Amino acid sequence: MATEEKKTPVKRAPKKASVEQVQRLRIKVRAYEHKVLDASIRQIMDTALRYDAKIAGPIPLPTEIKKYTVNRSTFIYKDAREQFEMRVHKRIIDIIDPSAKVIEALTNLSLPSGVTIDVKMV
Repeated sequence: MATEEKKTPVKRAPKKASVEQVQRLRIKVRAYEHKVLDASIRQIMDTALRYDAKIAGPIPLPTEIKKYTVNRSTFIYKDAREQFEMRVHKRIIDIIDPSAKVIEALTNLSLPSGVTIDVKMV
């Protein structure tokens, strides 16, 4: 019979978190028309690049499609229906490690109507 050796667990040094947390300004832009959306994103990117900010994006997200079916007639002809849809186009821009000047310039930015913006610090 072979002799069994007891294995002692190897003690390892704890991993050091050498990677620093980088702040990101995540801008999510939504609009019904893609041309208006692209123009407003171009305006945001030009403003950020004017103050030498690092930009990741724009990243296109899937288009959200809402479909509605409506009866054409209220009483007779129940089989006659109309279908409508609304498309919501979305994009994300990340500004890596933004300065105070970049944030101030983005808050003073005027964008066209119909464009919704969500800003988060990540």
